[in-house]
Amino acid sequence: MNIINYYFSVLSPFTYLAGDRLEALAEQNGYTVRYKPFDIMALFALTGGVPPKQRHKSRQRYRIEDLSRTSRLRRMPINLHPRFWPTDPVPASCSIINAAKQEGDTGLLVREVLTSCWARDEDISRMEVIGSCLAAAGFDPGLAQADQVVARDRFNQYTDSAAREGAFGSPTYVLNGEVFWGQDRLDHLEAVLVGRLSPAVDCL
Repeated sequence: MNIINYYFSVLSPFTYLAGDRLEALAEQNGYTVRYKPFDIMALFALTGGVPPKQRHKSRQRYRIEDLSRTSRLRRMPINLHPRFWPTDPVPASCSIINAAKQEGDTGLLVREVLTSCWARDEDISRMEVIGSCLAAAGFDPGLAQADQVVARDRFNQYTDSAAREGAFGSPTYVLNGEVFWGQDRLDHLEAVLVGRLSPAVDCL
């Protein structure tokens, strides 16, 4: 089976701005997406990353400018300073992991969660918000209240496997071991999927 491993954080605005382009590429080219939400703060610690609020002022300013430009180019509304950010990513991430085992549109669920944070100014750690996202994607909203012990273990496993596969930020797409970081690299992923660009060789 042709698989794209999709590592992402539900707290990431750049993941929100990817929209549904990954799903469209996968469907057009006969690939299956494996959704792997991870703990981005833990990944930063594992890979030498720095949380946005701890970065130099020039990097913080550029991040906001880049988000604004990208949202306008994508014609996707964004709240650059959401009230409920950062928030606890675990409840929404675990609900996505549990939902992926059920009938429903996991890609839409991920987008609903991201949209709730970055366009609707909602707290995605709240059960009622997660439940609404689940319902909008065709899942039982009760999954928001489901036992999350096993899902939490999987969430931690995805964080570790993200680091092993070479991810260090969100969104990251991994195809046959090749890493594509950022929604602005979906064009590169598409080029490999359609054969316009040969897969990378080991450059190290």
